[in-house]
Amino acid sequence: MVRKSAFTLIELLFAIIIIAISVISLPMMNQAIEKGISSNILQEAIFAAVTELNEATTAHWDDNSFDANATNTLAKVIDIPTNAIRCDNNSSSNRYRLMPGHISQPLHRRCLNNNSTTLATTDVTTVTSLDDMNDTTSKNIFTDLTTNAQGYKQNYKSQISVVHSADFNGSSDNIKEISVTVTSSTGEILTKLHTFSMNVGEVDYLKKEY
Repeated sequence: MVRKSAFTLIELLFAIIIIAISVISLPMMNQAIEKGISSNILQEAIFAAVTELNEATTAHWDDNSFDANATNTLAKVIDIPTNAIRCDNNSSSNRYRLMPGHISQPLHRRCLNNNSTTLATTDVTTVTSLDDMNDTTSKNIFTDLTTNAQGYKQNYKSQISVVHSADFNGSSDNIKEISVTVTSSTGEILTKLHTFSMNVGEVDYLKKEY
């Protein structure tokens, strides 16, 4: 008598069921993977927008925030006429060119020496201040927008804007609001980031000689 090995009916049914479950779950797995990749790319777009926001805050508060004849380009306080608190303009005072709260010591914050009270006009051709970074045109965040596996399949765009006299618990000429908006290829706003920059000047570096 010759014995032949073969699958039983129960083993065959189990094999068919397992194959069927695998075939059904593959599209769901692909969708989950695709969703995860899209979420990661969106997160990258948000991180890129945060970088733009940080770069904007490092620019001068205004093109007139520093003295043109100074040996450095450290930002100083603009004495804006509409403000209730002004810089001391009495040359005989020991607080000359200081505001209330300023420390009367070297290397600390100061008002402009040239008594300038004028805010500069926006000029996007030369980026030296927050106003210069005010761009109403949406820009592509990612440069490679091809549809192959190595490119980005979603065209995210960013737009940066600067609002003077920002309403921060009350409107103030000393505050500028900086916003970066991230939109999808369909124009849907995905996130909008805000920060504020104030007309407070900069602190000089402590210099040491050896």
